[in-house]
Amino acid sequence: MVYLLHINLFELISKEERKGIIMKIAIGADHGGYKLKEEIKKYLDEKQIEYVDLGAYTEERTDYPIFAEKVSKAILSGECDKGIIACRSGAGMAMVANKFKGIRAASVHNEVEAKFVKSDDNMNVITLGGDYISVNDAICIIRNWIATEFKGGRYQERLDMLAEIEKENMK
Repeated sequence: MVYLLHINLFELISKEERKGIIMKIAIGADHGGYKLKEEIKKYLDEKQIEYVDLGAYTEERTDYPIFAEKVSKAILSGECDKGIIACRSGAGMAMVANKFKGIRAASVHNEVEAKFVKSDDNMNVITLGGDYISVNDAICIIRNWIATEFKGGRYQERLDMLAEIEKENMK
């Protein structure tokens, strides 16, 4: 129940105040996550959260690595601050996004998990499985992920360790 209060407080924040939290979200999906992506866009529009839709633009069969790459590059270039990617399971998108140095992606399945991947790991990308979560669940996940603040401190120390691992292994 505590996280519901957190969500409601976030929704009271004006668009200008929100800019310090998130400026722009990159959003993408393959054919398996297309319908979910379209519903997420409606929510983002309603809440006046800026986003860039990087495809897919139809349910025609396509390959998930294309869209995970587009979203990851949009974040790394500074065009966007965070990313949301959908496919059938969420797993493939997370796998591809995590191949990019500086991207921290997690396949998220519920709103509690969304809170912790942000507060503890400062995930800058979440992936969602269109076959396994409802639109309502996806919205709850996104609301919690956006509204949650990164704890820093010892959690930042862990991210610094991760950055060192990336430096050594992702040339």
